Amino acid sequence: MLDERKLAVLRAIVEDYVSTTEPVGSKSLVDRHGLDVSPATIRNDMAVLEEQGFIAQPHTSAGRIPTDKGYRLFVDRLTSIKPMSAAERRAIETFLAGAYSLDDIVTRTVRLLAQLTRQVAVVQYPSLSRSAVRHIELVALSPQRVLLVLITDTGRVEQAAVDLPDAAEPESIAHLRAVLNACLDGHKLSDLLDSLAERHEERVVFGGAANLAAPDFGKGLRDVLEALEEQVVLMRLLGEAAGPPVLTVRIGAETGLQGASVVSAAYGAGGHAVAKLGVLGPTRMDYPSTMGAVRAVARYVGQILGES
Repeated sequence: MLDERKLAVLRAIVEDYVSTTEPVGSKSLVDRHGLDVSPATIRNDMAVLEEQGFIAQPHTSAGRIPTDKGYRLFVDRLTSIKPMSAAERRAIETFLAGAYSLDDIVTRTVRLLAQLTRQVAVVQYPSLSRSAVRHIELVALSPQRVLLVLITDTGRVEQAAVDLPDAAEPESIAHLRAVLNACLDGHKLSDLLDSLAERHEERVVFGGAANLAAPDFGKGLRDVLEALEEQVVLMRLLGEAAGPPVLTVRIGAETGLQGASVVSAAYGAGGHAVAKLGVLGPTRMDYPSTMGAVRAVARYVGQILGES
């Protein structure tokens, strides 16, 4: 277990490296962070941190950079997540409140997360299996075929053409619509409509791929690009929805992608998780700010879904 001074040194190394992209030396730590000890003491602390695998020296005579293990401890021992400013919160609320449909909510959320964090944003559509029925509409396409339109409590709209065993009069279709709404309103789709719940269940949208132009990924960039093309991989990276707005941070090898980290959160209405969102970026990430942004956006998306 590291003492508080060594934790402070590690925290300073992470913050400086994230800010400057340059390996961090002992003298610069003393000058920038006012650690109130000599450079020799800092060098000794850095030697211990390096021996225990929290930092590494990329080149001889260079300063130190955090390792995945160092970032992990930094995140686990964060004293606070950087909150959004009042202006940022108002901007998020205004931008998302202007959405007119679920597709627009998801599209705006992706754009917003990518802009706020300068990372690749990933948003999962609300899961049908976790959604409940709000309304069912039946539209006659022919005497023996109707269009079933399903609206969920998370704003999703699904539709499917259904063949009837016999020709149906408009009065019969209206009666069936009333019965379905009376019986199914508020019920979970996972218990009711398997054929619909299976479709688009794992739909994920991402944006901000241009932010990958930063050189941080190195040789791991190809794997990151391939991951963005695979819906199943993106779902795995986002992780399980543990309930809004719980944050999950996966760093380096924990993601299965070299040099990458993922910050994600569940979002939903009424305290129930319906899907996940997050960002994918390099391990050299401003974790306090990124975590604050992801948490804030997840909270606002949940509020909008609850009002829709």
